[in-house]
Amino acid sequence: MYMKKLMIYFLILLCAVLGSCKKFLTEYSQDEMRPSTTSDLTALMYSDAYPYTGRLDNLDLLTDDVQSNGLANANGTPVASYVTPFNNGIAMFTFNPNMFDAGSIIPTGANLYEICYSKIKGCNVVLDQLANVSGTEQAKNFIKGQCLFLRSYYLFKLVTTYSLPYSGNGVNPETAMGVPLILSSQIRDGGLPRPTLKQTYDQIEKDLLEAADLLKNNGVVTTPYRITAPAANAFLSRFYLLKGRNEDLDQVIRYAELVLADRSTLTPLTTFFTSTNAISGTGIFDPGNVEVLWVHGGNSRLDVTYFAPLTTGTLPPYSASQALTSLYEQGPNSSNYGDLRYQMYFTKNGSSPYASAKSSANSVGGSTGFRVSEVYLNRAEALIRRFILTGNDADRIKALADLNYLRSNRYDTRNTAYTPVSITNSQALLTFYQQERRREMALESNSRWQDIRRWGIPVTHNFTGADGVSTVYTLPANSSLYALPIPFNALNNNPDLSQNPK
Repeated sequence: MYMKKLMIYFLILLCAVLGSCKKFLTEYSQDEMRPSTTSDLTALMYSDAYPYTGRLDNLDLLTDDVQSNGLANANGTPVASYVTPFNNGIAMFTFNPNMFDAGSIIPTGANLYEICYSKIKGCNVVLDQLANVSGTEQAKNFIKGQCLFLRSYYLFKLVTTYSLPYSGNGVNPETAMGVPLILSSQIRDGGLPRPTLKQTYDQIEKDLLEAADLLKNNGVVTTPYRITAPAANAFLSRFYLLKGRNEDLDQVIRYAELVLADRSTLTPLTTFFTSTNAISGTGIFDPGNVEVLWVHGGNSRLDVTYFAPLTTGTLPPYSASQALTSLYEQGPNSSNYGDLRYQMYFTKNGSSPYASAKSSANSVGGSTGFRVSEVYLNRAEALIRRFILTGNDADRIKALADLNYLRSNRYDTRNTAYTPVSITNSQALLTFYQQERRREMALESNSRWQDIRRWGIPVTHNFTGADGVSTVYTLPANSSLYALPIPFNALNNNPDLSQNPK
């Protein structure tokens, strides 16, 4: 009953998420509607600030990791379960600059703008109430650390979706548009303009650094469903890497090493295979997996927004691309599968991979977040880029050690020893790293889309329509569409919100 009354208050506050609100609700019972203890706030944080099953990584259709297969027919009629996912994906897969305009299909869960600002509002409500509740300073600081982490997480999702890459070609962070910074739950009139890209990144960095310190000093979490200090350091490593500046390479390495000082173990994928070659467990994001730092997002196999479940033995409208799956080295037989990620990371139609299987069919644990493997990749990239800049061979050697440790836990070593990779040429090493990152992070956390943006990679899609006719669509390198269009409903509700150039 208490939470029901409390939610009345917070649902009213959510009206400020997408735009203007008039002053109202001048009288209400604060005793009934406001939390009074840190326990109350914690419960509210879990429900309104944490993402839980919300999908925040639905941008794979923009990348070269996904291909179009057309709309399969059964006896001359389109497969019913394929029609909606097919239509959902058309605008994004064909790089339509009007993909989020009025009249366009914006699938449920695809409006990242609305989803993230709703959660940011939940974070702000909790932060604004901290001074008004009873409880220890340690408990309050722990709540604050989690909410600052989550707010920065959502803001980073937003700015890396609706703004140009920070270090992109021709991008000036001092003048390029960031995303609105909503840092309070207070109801306000009028709209919210977009700050600069630099101002947005500066706020994310500020929140995240404070969160990492608070989490380190005020709480211990025993479940990967909750934010921890290692997760915050992993996020800082990702933040500085995707920011893309050479001057931040040391920071990428620093925060990666803080994580690895606590959590350095990777799980051999061989441990997921039974004696009959069946895959056991609940996927790489199994909450019991030692390399999972934080997990959320529900089961990706149950999200049919774009990737329809197989129903007829024919591929669904969109699937993992051959360009992606061909990067995995396959062994000669079932005694040596080679790169086990090909077997484990994808749902298959016969022998053809088509969708993510980083959560298995029986998993309820989630399919995105932070893993130790990404931390190794982040450090390896920073070391390689520093090696290119300075020629310090110690960086090359250490980067190779990171990559080989990762690969040794991903290859089939049940009967065949892993052969380490040795590369001396700096550019060849960078290319190999980029492919390894793509293999490990496939269809996870919008990783490939972020890499396409920051590396300026063009993408070509061959789209097959419902009539079977194929058309080629190309997203050029450094495209203005690296900043996706702001959804029309957000523009309608916020008179000071500027649309991205199309």
